[in-house]
Amino acid sequence: MMNRFRRALPLLLAVLCSTAAASAQSGSVERVQFHSTLINATLPYNVILPPGYGATKTTRYPVLYLLHGLGGHYSDWLTRTNVADYAARYRLIVVMPEGNNSWYADGAPTRTASDGERPGDKYETYVVRELLPDVDKRYRTIQSRYGRAIAGLSMGGYGAIKFGLKYSSTFIFAGSMSGCPEAASWTVEDLKDLKSIYDSLPPVFGPAGSETRKANDLFEIVRALTAGRIAALPYLYLDCGTEDFTSNSNQKFAELLRQKKIPHEYRQLPGNHNWQYWDQQVREVLKIAAEKLRASSLPRKNGREKAQKAQANV
Repeated sequence: MMNRFRRALPLLLAVLCSTAAASAQSGSVERVQFHSTLINATLPYNVILPPGYGATKTTRYPVLYLLHGLGGHYSDWLTRTNVADYAARYRLIVVMPEGNNSWYADGAPTRTASDGERPGDKYETYVVRELLPDVDKRYRTIQSRYGRAIAGLSMGGYGAIKFGLKYSSTFIFAGSMSGCPEAASWTVEDLKDLKSIYDSLPPVFGPAGSETRKANDLFEIVRALTAGRIAALPYLYLDCGTEDFTSNSNQKFAELLRQKKIPHEYRQLPGNHNWQYWDQQVREVLKIAAEKLRASSLPRKNGREKAQKAQANV
């Protein structure tokens, strides 16, 4: 029996070593159950770690924060796209937080019969003051604007651009896929055929003309920018499908950026407001974010890039 074990031991060690090497090559995914004091709720987030992260204890990595859309959750990016496969090409960490239907804003106060005025949930402040510090504490991150990027789809695209405009000292890149730049100013008439989207707005932004709407209006934020603040902005990226209901909004916003001479890139491509489009475009966002973060691509086996499967989950 002992002789058999001795003969099998080299094979067992080889299997274990090859498994560890494969794990290091493909990276890993972790889930963090984070309790927010500001929101008074558990707001989990998923983390994609780059290949080789566990092989060293000193290397620090840039981070891309990837925001989900309205009606979605932090798990959407992993379950509805191949983002983990795409991210494995780069030396960066990807964090996908829970934003619920918050529009990533500090919500307007509401009045209740029993409590009087109740402050709105502070999701914008949560991201900046709780989420980012928690990620920096748990992982080996580059803790400066040159090591942080943010992007998202739909509601998350709106949120990402807002974070880029308002927190230019925190992010080097902000990207939007099918974003909603006019969200804070949308009216019932604007969304008469999209009632579910409109219904999400008043609980967050308050009634038309409210101070919360003005503070979260991307067009107003851009119009108010001075030359000095424009020079300090992160690089802005926007894309949108030609069949997308947000197409006109994105064209208008891109035109405003051009008028203000704000460095940005805007792409209008075939596609709609769906997961087939976002699975395609998140690859581009990762590529551009990695360039701005100077997160080098990882070498490919035999010098060739492994083909990736694109799945549509609409």
